[in-house]
Amino acid sequence: MLVVAAGAGWAAYAKLDRNITADEAAAAELARFGRERPTALAEDARNILLIGSDSRSGDENGRYGRDPGTERSDTVILLHLPAGRGSATAVSLPRDLMVDVPGCLRRDGTRAEPVFTVFNQAFQQGGSACAIRTVEKLTGIRVDHHIVVDFHGFKEMVEAVDGVEVCLREPIDDKAAELKLPAGRVALNGEQALGYVRARKSLGDGSDTHRMERQQRFLGALLSKVSGNDVLLNPAKLYPVLNAATSALTTDPKLANLRGLYELVRGLRGIPAEHVQFLTVPREPYGNDADRDQLSQPAAEELFDRLRRDAPVTVAQSTAQGSVTESESATPTGNSDGGNTKSDENVTRNESGGQSGGAPEPASPTPTFSGNTAAEDACA
Repeated sequence: MLVVAAGAGWAAYAKLDRNITADEAAAAELARFGRERPTALAEDARNILLIGSDSRSGDENGRYGRDPGTERSDTVILLHLPAGRGSATAVSLPRDLMVDVPGCLRRDGTRAEPVFTVFNQAFQQGGSACAIRTVEKLTGIRVDHHIVVDFHGFKEMVEAVDGVEVCLREPIDDKAAELKLPAGRVALNGEQALGYVRARKSLGDGSDTHRMERQQRFLGALLSKVSGNDVLLNPAKLYPVLNAATSALTTDPKLANLRGLYELVRGLRGIPAEHVQFLTVPREPYGNDADRDQLSQPAAEELFDRLRRDAPVTVAQSTAQGSVTESESATPTGNSDGGNTKSDENVTRNESGGQSGGAPEPASPTPTFSGNTAAEDACA
């Protein structure tokens, strides 16, 4: 009996291990340009680029539109895990952000010329390797791993956890997304969840800003659902989640096995929801085209610098005026620096004063960026 159980366990392990697709082409391309890539400054910190692909290839994805033979990055998030693994910071990168895309290897084997264009073109032109090189050039942050998931894989992961609950402030009736939902708390199945995170023109103000915020909140809810004891401690529920997750992923070779993924996930298990924070890179309308974005400086560089050095990053919800409030501030990555706040549209700096009765010590500003955490209740 024990032998049978062990054999079944090994068969399940082997199936999950085979599910993951290793992105060997990206690894080869990144190795070719290894000398120009940034150096990791924090030894045990990890930066993972999460890419949601809008590929229409395959029977399951074909229903979402014509397959033009290419795929774009529907969602891109740079996930920073600090050395101590006491928190996680996920930074959304807008599709329409104007960036320098390097000369990348196209899918047809030819090499493109470097170009200044929207960020979404990097993945469409040269896949995950081109997206990684573009992000590294933009941020100066070394990308240690990458994970790509398509429409079908996203739906399967939501179905595997029996749906994810979100809070809708008003009803949704979006024919293009085939989405009709009431206001209030709603448990979304896989198909509904995909429509919810992809809808752009019918929800909020129709901008990509609200779309990214919606995606961030959904990912926070999904993470909370997966982290719950009813999933992680229940083999009957955990295996379908692992099967769906591994089947959905294309990763760098180091992550393309259960051991690699386990090492990554193990560091996430103990992070409280309030320490999982989401934000969008500080940006503003591009000067030559209001429908495009550009980095808002110096706020963007301050964020990149702190992530490079594995320094504290703090997020807080925006007020109606666009500033952030200290009372809603999330616990930052790294060690917290206290202080009072002076806010502007992109970032608030906390400036520490000296001891009472003595001369003030030089301030060491810690910025607070507009964002939210996985613990925040959208219905509150």
